[in-house]
Formats: sequence, structure tokens, C-alpha cells
Amino acid sequence: MGTRRKPNPPSRTRLTLLATAAAGSALLSGAPGAQAEPKPSVESVKAQVEDLNEQAEVSIEKFNGIEERRAKLQQQVTQIQDQVAAGQGTLNELSSGLGALAAEQYRSGSLDPTVQLMLSGNPDDYLQRASAQEQLADSQAGLLKQVQEQQRRLDQQRSEATAALAELDSMVRQSAQEKQLVQGKLAEAQRLLNSLSAADRVRVNAQDAGNRASRDAARTPVVSGPVSGRAAAAIQFATAQLGKPYIWGGTGPAGYDCSGLTLKAWAAAGVSLPRVSQSQWNAGTRIAKADLQPGDLVFFYSDLHHVGLYIGGGNMIHAPRTGKNVEVQSISVMPYVGAVRPG
Repeated sequence: MGTRRKPNPPSRTRLTLLATAAAGSALLSGAPGAQAEPKPSVESVKAQVEDLNEQAEVSIEKFNGIEERRAKLQQQVTQIQDQVAAGQGTLNELSSGLGALAAEQYRSGSLDPTVQLMLSGNPDDYLQRASAQEQLADSQAGLLKQVQEQQRRLDQQRSEATAALAELDSMVRQSAQEKQLVQGKLAEAQRLLNSLSAADRVRVNAQDAGNRASRDAARTPVVSGPVSGRAAAAIQFATAQLGKPYIWGGTGPAGYDCSGLTLKAWAAAGVSLPRVSQSQWNAGTRIAKADLQPGDLVFFYSDLHHVGLYIGGGNMIHAPRTGKNVEVQSISVMPYVGAVRPG
């Protein structure tokens, strides 16, 4: 009868591998939350939203500036094209006239001028007509040269304007892409806010509502200090816009961005301002902070991307940012740069 072979005992290497695998499995099963990232706090989410809205306002003012330059250049291009068309019409008329003159000279001038003079019954009359024709031809030739030079000049201007317009179109696309990126980040921050518990969301909304209510109650627009007639009209307009939403690119009446509000406020006072805050910085007399008066434009941040309308008492009316409304706020809430007095 044959002898049965005993199975080989497991090797040390195999035992070690099995033990390691079991330990790893125990660690993974015993700590299911080890790989999960902690949820951001309410304060962190709010900070992200504030930061992203600030980025959006910078892009908005950049976009507004590009659009303003683009609109002005488009007007120039249109004017140049009209001038070119008028010059071409004049050139066509001159060419037609010169063609008729050439045909007439061919019919009447086939003989040598000396022979024509000899055959003329009235030499004085011939000489007078010949001189008049020569003067007319010289005049038309000179005018034709002038129009041709003008047309070349206008063609060059049109080419330059078209190239500049194409460049601005590219800048507009870049700005729109930049804003789209910021909007994506804003949406991401909003999703984070939505991921908070219902209680946290209620607390955040209540806090924002409370802040708005306290500002509205404590900072009813009260103008303090001397006010000129135009400044009073600008403040009156801005006051009537309180509570309207911030809308990027907005110049009313439904909503405004920061420079759109100041633009329309001073327009109501009969003063024309540039479209964007950086240009409005150069649209008046620079004023020291100690000399601020109601109606002055107050500017913030080193790149001047935010502007408000000073109403006295350290307060301003402004359109803050996306998600907020036109409101009265202290000029101390943002990095103050300087002020300008329009008009």
C-alpha cells in the first residue's frame, strides 16, 4: 500500500505577504474616512466668494475699457470709410470729366497748334481758348493728384484702423475668456456654499441680511458738507439707485457696475465722464482726502478698479460687486487711493 505525501508547509515568504495584505485591508476597512478631505468652513467659503468677486470686478472694468475704446475706434473707422467713399466719388467725377476733356482735345487738337493758329480766323480768340483749356487741364490734373493723394492717405488710415479694430476684438475675446474663468470660480465657490448644511446656510443668509439691514438703518444717505449744484444733482441720481443690483457692464436703469453708476450720476448733472474707473481718475481735479466734498469720485485699490460717489461723513454711494446692491458704505472698507472732483 502506497504512502501518502504530506502537504508542504507554507513558506515564510508567503506567510509574510499574507500578513501584510491582511494588515493593509484592516487599516483600510478600519479607517474609511482617512482619505476624505475636510469640508471648508463657512468663513473659508465666504472668503473665497469675496476674493473671486473682487477678481471679477477687475475683469469687468478691463472689459468695459476695451469696449469703450472699441466703440470709439469703430466710429473712427466709419468716418474714414465715409471719407474714402466721398473721395472715390470725387475721383470718379474727375476721371469722367478728364475723359471728356481728352476726347474734346483729340477732336479739336489733331492738328499742330501752330497750324491751328495759322488757320484760325481770329488768332486772339484761339489763343484765349487755348489758354483757358490749358488752365482747365492743369487745374483738373492738380485736383486729381490731390484726390489721389487723399485716397492713398485714407486707405492707409482705414488699414490702420482695421488692424487696430482686429486687435481690440482679440482683446475683447481675451477679456471675455478671463471673465468666464472667474465666473467658473464663482460657480465653484457657490457650490461649496451650497454644500454647507441647511443650518449653516441659514446662518450665513441671516448674517448677510442683518448686515444689509443695519447698513440701511444706520446709513440712510445723509449728505454733509458743502455741495455744488452739479454735485447735488449727481448725488440725487445716485441716491435714487440705492437697492438696485450690481450688474457687470451695467449703466442702468436696471442695475449698475461701479463706474457705470458714477458715469450716470454725473451725466444727470450734465457732466460727461469716461466709461471706466481708471479713465475717470483722469477726468477732474485731484483732491486730497482731507478736502473731500460730496460729489467727489473716490477710488480704491492700486489699479483703480473701483470707484464710488462721496456723500460726506466718510461715506459713499457705490455699486460694490456681483451679488450685492447699490448701497451706502464707508470709504474705509476698501483700500483708499484718492479722489477726483469732476466738472
